[in-house]
Amino acid sequence: MLEWILILLLIAGVASLLGFRGVAGASAGAAKILIFIVLIIFLIALFTGFLVVA
Repeated sequence: MLEWILILLLIAGVASLLGFRGVAGASAGAAKILIFIVLIIFLIALFTGFLVVA
């Protein structure tokens, strides 16, 4: 899922440079949603003890 976040942020950056504001906004918004989902999953795993630290 982290790969998708990086891809969407890259698309947003390139679209912003090229002047495609709609595409840039949509990509950045989707990346923001995915960041929150990853953060919530991480916190749940942390509190329930499923996070394995090597």
